[in-house]
Amino acid sequence: MGYSRFDRPSAQRKALLRGLVTSLLKQERIETTLTKAKEAQSICEKMITLAKKDNLAARRRALAYISEEDVVTKLFETIGPRYAHRSGGYTRIIQTRQRRGDGAPMAIIELIQPDR
Repeated sequence: MGYSRFDRPSAQRKALLRGLVTSLLKQERIETTLTKAKEAQSICEKMITLAKKDNLAARRRALAYISEEDVVTKLFETIGPRYAHRSGGYTRIIQTRQRRGDGAPMAIIELIQPDR
């Protein structure tokens, strides 16, 4: 099995990942559990690759997944062009600590600064 189910029904799992990806693109850096960060990374990379095309169909596909219109605008107007000369690897995951309550490994996922 190549993905995590997070012990949630599929609708809740999809909503969780949509929220994580939206927050990551909005704030460019978030802290979450390591497993959630790995899942969100894969989807976020695909969204940035989509943003590099910048046509109507790409915008509609991004808007179907990302829940906020201003985040889609930011994705296509600033984030996509920022990585125009890069073919992947737009995000990085940095492991930070163990969560106090349940000991879950925490991580920071962030957009990297492109080489200029």
